[in-house]
Amino acid sequence: MQMTISKHMTLSVYHYSRLVLRIITFLVLFNHFYLSNLTGFPDILGTDEIWNAATIILFVVFIIEMAFRFFPNPLECRGVQKQFKRNYAGTGSAAVIDVGNKGAMLAAMLFFGGNAVFGLLHMLGIFDDRVMILLASIYSICDIVCILFFCPFQSWFLHNKCCTTCRIYNWDFAMLFTPMFFVDNWYGRILLGMAAVLMLRWELAFFLHPEYFSESTNEYLKCANCDEKLCAHKNRLRKTQR
Repeated sequence: MQMTISKHMTLSVYHYSRLVLRIITFLVLFNHFYLSNLTGFPDILGTDEIWNAATIILFVVFIIEMAFRFFPNPLECRGVQKQFKRNYAGTGSAAVIDVGNKGAMLAAMLFFGGNAVFGLLHMLGIFDDRVMILLASIYSICDIVCILFFCPFQSWFLHNKCCTTCRIYNWDFAMLFTPMFFVDNWYGRILLGMAAVLMLRWELAFFLHPEYFSESTNEYLKCANCDEKLCAHKNRLRKTQR
């Protein structure tokens, strides 16, 4: 019990730290691209050297985050890492109950279709590279918000109970870096490429072993076997709003 509480607190600090850092990143980028020119507010990325250094740091941070996703991580619960064989424990049932494929397809069409519109606006010159980079930064914030507070994909499309049973959990980085497809720079393309491989790895695991992804066939997806309890954040928020 003590270990479960400790892990929950560790994960909470981890996710809140990521949220704060991503918000700061967006604010710094927004100031660099727009605000400093309009208001004269100091721009800490004002020189090419600092901008290039900041770019490399962000690139390395996201590369490391994605690299960890390719291997089992003892920090996270088994449910959100259900693509790995070691995180599968059979329930004795062979019936894979609907895991949200229809909702996943709808979410994919709306999200990637919407970003195709943004890409078209970029090609027409209405949006520039700065807008696309800021859009990716906003997505990075929304990624953590979905974990801690409210996830529209969960509520409106997939109707899964939590991240543990989420059909598209490992799509996050591919979604996050989608706007970078339209930005002509090497680091954006590498990030998007690695995110696409991560998403493909997830989808291949689902295709080959759908039993890993269903609560009816995998014991580790049940609430009793979850030691993250991050759903508590969302549950408290819902109670507060009532």
